[in-house]
Amino acid sequence: QLQAFGGGLVQAGGSLRLSCVASGATLTYTGVGWFRQAPGKGREGVSCISAYDNREVYADSVKGRFTISRDNAKNTVNLQMDNLKPEDTAVYYCAMDHTPRFRANSDPTCQSWDAFGSFGQGTLVTVSS
Repeated sequence: QLQAFGGGLVQAGGSLRLSCVASGATLTYTGVGWFRQAPGKGREGVSCISAYDNREVYADSVKGRFTISRDNAKNTVNLQMDNLKPEDTAVYYCAMDHTPRFRANSDPTCQSWDAFGSFGQGTLVTVSS
């Protein structure tokens, strides 16, 4: 089970660091994605770190501002969010990529936002102008 932590209220231009914590599962060799859902809008993929080669994927709206990373020792995946904007206001969720791996030397994760499941409890990020 996944749970996101670290949300809060911050002024535009500020920073927050979100953490995705897994209980009863390991995030090592697991593609993990961050998603968000703003009030009245659908859920959108924000960032992903792939399972085997730690490739980082970012939505265009957050490129250059957000950084995803994993800490295997703590079994967490973090999302550093800098230069936050009011349009970043949303509930942020983390989830696992369930894409199966058929070839040992491939990393098929983080190639489709539709491959994610096991969404955890979200954390609210509010950015004031």
